[in-house]
Amino acid sequence: MHLTRISAFVVTFAVAAVILPVGNAKADDEHKPVHHFRIVNATFDSVTGLAFALPQDSVFHDMNLAAPLQGGLTSITVDVPGGGCMRDVRVTFRNGRTLIYPNLDLCRSDGLRLAAGVGGARGSVPLVFQPPAE
Repeated sequence: MHLTRISAFVVTFAVAAVILPVGNAKADDEHKPVHHFRIVNATFDSVTGLAFALPQDSVFHDMNLAAPLQGGLTSITVDVPGGGCMRDVRVTFRNGRTLIYPNLDLCRSDGLRLAAGVGGARGSVPLVFQPPAE
């Protein structure tokens, strides 16, 4: 009878040792840092697509926009999954025009202001985070 209790304990411990690391791996994925990134559309056209890619990766990952971001002076904040500070940003407008902003540092800026200007992206600037004054 005593061996049965020891066997049950060993089996329970072995199962727990296998299951717990898998559960922790899933929890780590859920708690990866997320960058909150704001897009301000100060152009005359609506933004219909927004995608991010790592600079060394040519595969863009589309963000889900519930509705087009209207031109004028509207903004949206999206959650960009963690994985580094540097990202390429692709913006697609209603008329099909696409602009790519390479190597934006998401850790040093909290967004991108899209502005109408000569030459497309020349009027657009990263939004730099200003910490509150103490």
